[in-house]
Amino acid sequence: MTSYIDGFVLPVPRKHLDQYRQVAEKIASIWKEHGALAYYEFVGEDMNLEGTRSFIEATAASADEAVVFGLVVFPSKEVRDYANKQVPADPRMTELVGHLTDPSRLIFDASRMVYGGFQALIQ
Repeated sequence: MTSYIDGFVLPVPRKHLDQYRQVAEKIASIWKEHGALAYYEFVGEDMNLEGTRSFIEATAASADEAVVFGLVVFPSKEVRDYANKQVPADPRMTELVGHLTDPSRLIFDASRMVYGGFQALIQ
């Protein structure tokens, strides 16, 4: 069985990082309920390699923002496609991502997220 992942990178204001983590932990559970095998998010630490473009540059992250890299692992693209329909429709998501439509609750700017689905090349 070939796995499939969704990957994403986004800047999060450092002052909201703990709140973001709390929301992400709940969202991870929802993704797993809808078919994800694993859900990971990491905070950038060593973000520069000479001769390459950094995630900081790609997301236009400022000094007061942390770069978060995440991936969601699925057993197949079909399961991923199913989950991508089910998760946004899950009523718990409305409360968890309300900050995306209510500026007073904004903890990150989703328009600055870089996202993509990936099939395995080497496993």
